[in-house]
Amino acid sequence: MKILVPIDGSPCSRATIEELCRHTWPANSEIKVITVIHVGGPEVFDPMMMASSFHFDLLAEARKHAPKLVEGAAQTIMERTKDVKVTYEVLEGVPKEEIVGQAEYWGADLIVLGSHGHGPVGRFFLGSVSHAVAMHAPCSVQIVRKRAETKVG
Repeated sequence: MKILVPIDGSPCSRATIEELCRHTWPANSEIKVITVIHVGGPEVFDPMMMASSFHFDLLAEARKHAPKLVEGAAQTIMERTKDVKVTYEVLEGVPKEEIVGQAEYWGADLIVLGSHGHGPVGRFFLGSVSHAVAMHAPCSVQIVRKRAETKVG
């Protein structure tokens, strides 16, 4: 079984890794952890190129941290699962398009990803990667929600 796990470093991505590690996967399954670097460019004309400079700074920062993010997640999965091969990769582009494209290219049987849970208004303004992936993926999709914190006492 081939399981694709897109992450972005958010709490819902950490919940996704936790959920993934709770499962017992068939022997010789492959898990591929990916992150997609996407820093939107300037939306308006910028004669002094200040927004462009900021954009390139954000992109450089994302490129610096992304490998550590996927490597750390892959290490966690390797430590907590058995008989599973774990790889990781950093991609660049529009997250929902790259995730679906990677699932098609790699031949994924399942995509496991988190949902930020923005609600209908947030989805309207921000879009929903998990919803877009679920609608267009070439395989099954498991959407993980961050569990609510329970207070004791």
